[in-house]
Amino acid sequence: MMRTHRSASAADTAAPLRAVSFDAAGTLFHPVRPVGELYAMIAARHGIAANPAVLHDRFRAAFRAAPPLAFPPLPQSELRRREKAWWRAVVGEVFSDIAVADFDAYFDSLFSFFGSAAAWYADPDAAPLMARLRAAGLHILVVSNFDSRVRGVLAHLGLAGAIDAITISSEAGAAKPDPRIFAHALAGARLHPDEVLHVGDTVAEDLLGARAAGLEVVLVGGPELTAAAPDAACVPRLAEIAAFVARRLPGGLIAAR
Repeated sequence: MMRTHRSASAADTAAPLRAVSFDAAGTLFHPVRPVGELYAMIAARHGIAANPAVLHDRFRAAFRAAPPLAFPPLPQSELRRREKAWWRAVVGEVFSDIAVADFDAYFDSLFSFFGSAAAWYADPDAAPLMARLRAAGLHILVVSNFDSRVRGVLAHLGLAGAIDAITISSEAGAAKPDPRIFAHALAGARLHPDEVLHVGDTVAEDLLGARAAGLEVVLVGGPELTAAAPDAACVPRLAEIAAFVARRLPGGLIAAR
């Protein structure tokens, strides 16, 4: 049974930590340029002229309005088809009144691009932090609303080797902030919520979702995120997660190398 939220300030008296779960995009890795600029860059290759700022705003609106990227249990081939169809609907909203001669060709290029390392860069703190967590004997999980392409992205960026399990919403049947995605991840790893710290970059998905699942949460981001979540533990850099982890380990966290 999931427990109610326990604030990070109570971490000193919490159960010893066994695992850290991470959000993926926006936490472990980031787009190399704003999404609107990347959409416009791929569009230009297809002869489509579009304003990057407009595309960025439209993407954010379409993404927020889209239904959860989560499906019932299905064969892998059907899940992959539905993931791609979900993204096609989102991109279709972004370009709803922009002339595109061959939308399918553009979308296929865009979908492939965002599944490659060319679209992303690893957070500079991600690999060193995960190495320290692994050396301390902790499990590392990823809990993400990304689709199955996230596995390839993490591998291309050199982060996959440190991760014990990846849970994505399309396969779990629930998307953050639904706490069931966290329950699915923890059940697969045989972990109790008290034993896991979740790290993410959003209030709606990461903070509220993980809290509802009974996990301690730390957010990574700037002043805007701190202002949006005044009752949450927020740090400006992923590296600072180490301090929260150390409080939950009997011997503290190993020193950085």
